[in-house]
Amino acid sequence: MLFLAHGMITSTQNPRVKLVRELMSRPKDRRAAESFVAEGVRLLEEAFQSGWSFQFVLVAEDLSARGRKLADELQSRGITVEQVSTGVLNAVSETENSQGILAVLEHQALPIPEPLTFALIPDQVRDPGNLGTLLRTAAAAGVQAVLLPPGTVDAFSPKVVRAGMGAHFRLPVRSMTWDAIRSLCTESQLKVLVADMDGPDYWQSDLQQPLALVIGGEAEGPSAPALALAHGKISIPMPGGSESLNAAVAGAVLMFETVRQRRDRTGR
Repeated sequence: MLFLAHGMITSTQNPRVKLVRELMSRPKDRRAAESFVAEGVRLLEEAFQSGWSFQFVLVAEDLSARGRKLADELQSRGITVEQVSTGVLNAVSETENSQGILAVLEHQALPIPEPLTFALIPDQVRDPGNLGTLLRTAAAAGVQAVLLPPGTVDAFSPKVVRAGMGAHFRLPVRSMTWDAIRSLCTESQLKVLVADMDGPDYWQSDLQQPLALVIGGEAEGPSAPALALAHGKISIPMPGGSESLNAAVAGAVLMFETVRQRRDRTGR
């Protein structure tokens, strides 16, 4: 049973509720506070199991049994858990119907592994759902780091975090300038390939070597800095005649082709 030290929060003017709203709506507030918001039982279970740092948790009065078990566990670890009215939580939630629990989490920069042999660069991907799906797929495909250049949506916005389904807690995600990305790719001796319809089909490309895949945005494709960084292009054949694929779908195809080629080489 939750220990409610201060009673139930029933006002959207409560300082914690106001902070949640600010973190959800403004990237500059997330950067200043070095914090972000995550919602939902499953997502917060992922954060907890990954050892992520919680600032506080807000739970609704109608929280599910699974959610209450998680909240009790968090509180037993010294994390502040406060109950709010369902109306207040719904007022700040990004989802149509709140799952009854959300948390403010600290931003943690997970270390980029060495040697770095597999990176993803989402270039001008502005749709939060697409970026979140790319992160989720990258984590599943064994990508070691995601490098976010200028022009790509904030990876810690609520919609990206929700679509990422826990990828943020397992995968280094870094916002970087193009110069910093170039330096890291050079130091790691990564071959940079840009997804582009003018490139050779992916089965003609060697994806077994240390690699950074650039996936361009939905509207404009790869940017000039991405093309300047690239050692080459790579394309997905589309005999059906479509002009392009959704960024998240294109990224998934190329990331798992990389997995296939490397598995064929190593047998694992």
